[in-house]
Amino acid sequence: MKRRHPLFLLALMVALTALSAAQAEDKQAAADKPDARPKYIRISRDADQNPLALQTAIVEFVPTDSAKADLHVDLIGAVHVGEKSYYEALNKAFESYDVVLYELVAPDGTRVPKGGKSSGHPVAMLQNGLKGMLGLEHQLEQVDYSKENLLHADMSPEDFAKSMEERNESFLGMFARMWGQAIAQQSTQKNRTSDIDVLAAMFSPNRSFAMKRVMAEQFENVEGVMEALEGKDGSTIITERNKVALKKLSEQIAAGKKKIAIFYGAGHLGDMEKRLLSDEFELKRSGEQWLDAWNLTKTPAPAKVDPEAEKKAA
Repeated sequence: MKRRHPLFLLALMVALTALSAAQAEDKQAAADKPDARPKYIRISRDADQNPLALQTAIVEFVPTDSAKADLHVDLIGAVHVGEKSYYEALNKAFESYDVVLYELVAPDGTRVPKGGKSSGHPVAMLQNGLKGMLGLEHQLEQVDYSKENLLHADMSPEDFAKSMEERNESFLGMFARMWGQAIAQQSTQKNRTSDIDVLAAMFSPNRSFAMKRVMAEQFENVEGVMEALEGKDGSTIITERNKVALKKLSEQIAAGKKKIAIFYGAGHLGDMEKRLLSDEFELKRSGEQWLDAWNLTKTPAPAKVDPEAEKKAA
């Protein structure tokens, strides 16, 4: 069996969440420096620091102007493979919104049929491989995109390719930048995964469970790696796609929608948050809640909102 380094796994997980070598900070300074990035993905742990679940956030934003207090915009982080109960919880949450703007590089206005299958795109093939290896479900097959309030809010394949060409971007170059940042981050990672951990997981009698724990540790750092991918000039994968989503948001606000969600990969949402807090939208954080995307315990448990974090003031 071919040996996979944990950094390879991290690069793979980044590709799954968002579809350069970045300057590494001094390692000790990075270790001492608090992470000021907004979090949309994390691992919840018990008192002994044992992992319980990989979680994604739902963060609520409201206008800074109290006269517009009836507007609510939520950023909902996604992972593209997860527990069936996770997607059931998301489907239930989506029912409360006037409109849910979702990501999918596809022709404008695309509506995914219920139970739709993923495409033959290389990233989709990686996602399906991960789904099988970890014993999880695929987002496109579990989220009910047929609901009337779900609205496509992403680039078309043609616009995506054109933007990459104009920016002189390539997937190879992007992975090189992500790899460099992964190396920089690995030395400061609190719960660092070693090659031995990966090999032990691959040969574990319960490989799906063991690999979930290993990959969750890498996945928790996805936001820092995506920040490196962006660089100072942004990127097609994050910046340009986010611009499309937020243009759709502006259109829905102008159309009178009051409760709106943006459902995108967790790696996109740090950039989106900055834009929502800017003068363009004049919003502020008002609360957050967390959903269990991957169960990291040996006992199956349904997805749930973290009661301690539910609607916690920012």
